Amino acid sequence: MNIDDYKKKIFPLDYSAVEISKKRWNSIAKPLKSLGKLETAVSRLAGITGSKGSIDISKPALLIMCADHGVVKEGVTQTDSAVTKIVTDSFQYADTTVTVMAKSAGVDVFPVDVGMNCEDYFNTELVPFCVAGRKIRRGTGNIVIENAMTRDECVSAVITGVNAVGELKEKGYNLIATGEMGIGNTTASSALCGAVLDINPDIVTGKGAGLSKEGFERKKQVVSRVIERVRKEYEEDDFIGILSACGGLEIAAICGIFIGGAIYRVPCIADGFISCCSALLAERIVPQCADFILGSHVSAEPAGKILAEAAGLDTYLDCGMCLGEGTGAVAAIPLLKMAVDVYNKMSTFDDFKMESYVDFE
Repeated sequence: MNIDDYKKKIFPLDYSAVEISKKRWNSIAKPLKSLGKLETAVSRLAGITGSKGSIDISKPALLIMCADHGVVKEGVTQTDSAVTKIVTDSFQYADTTVTVMAKSAGVDVFPVDVGMNCEDYFNTELVPFCVAGRKIRRGTGNIVIENAMTRDECVSAVITGVNAVGELKEKGYNLIATGEMGIGNTTASSALCGAVLDINPDIVTGKGAGLSKEGFERKKQVVSRVIERVRKEYEEDDFIGILSACGGLEIAAICGIFIGGAIYRVPCIADGFISCCSALLAERIVPQCADFILGSHVSAEPAGKILAEAAGLDTYLDCGMCLGEGTGAVAAIPLLKMAVDVYNKMSTFDDFKMESYVDFE
């Protein structure tokens, strides 16, 4: 099956459910629209799921796509690629920032190896094998001098993300947060952002997990060289080509998560810089999926806000975070759950025998 086949499986939001949701919000005994973006988010959830009564996001999951990047050879990171495996090992034992946060928020965590430069190793007693091992190749090429992956490998990564959503839906999960792990992926995402949005490399490139002044300058030069190469070799609307040229296997797989969310009617939350880059590419590759993606937070990476706005994503938190792994997406879940609880459980003006507010807008 190719990407065009998946496009045919996506149908628009259930706008009747959206309108019912808006009427429900207006009937709740509080000032109109006083929960702002949270009300809009809940109405979006209604449209995605088709819920015309109570909305259920009680079983959330975090999909963490993991892969390595050949561009690390250019000295664009403070650590080497071995850290990708070290951190992914820790996902299995709930010993990373995001897994601690996920436990607090009641979110089940599913790391997925789509392109780590190592042998398969997941402990299948800890991580369900249905989503754990999906390696397409062992890391990407060095995007300064060669493509990250072939076009077919890129499509395979996208389809891996689509299928992961379908498998989690079968297990009853009704909200999916996106996360990633891959040393070097801020370099790839900066190049993608610059190539797709035609933005100066200096604007879209940040220090990632931390670089010296010299390292940061080297990273900006690398991103500039990659963007220049990609613009020469690919048409500006060949988004699969651009993604295969300078993206990452985990970035492509997260694109697939967003497309899968639209196909399987499961709301998916974008995390920060990397996930928003994936969301933007997903929307360019399959425009129909745009309405099915929720934002989470404003990443502190320089292009974080640029990407969220370009992808049309509302953000609910601004904590100066730039950790990745899905931390921002997981942090947004309790907030969304609270909004859904208000929507599902709060009394109406009629219940209180009060006159409702008038919407003069």
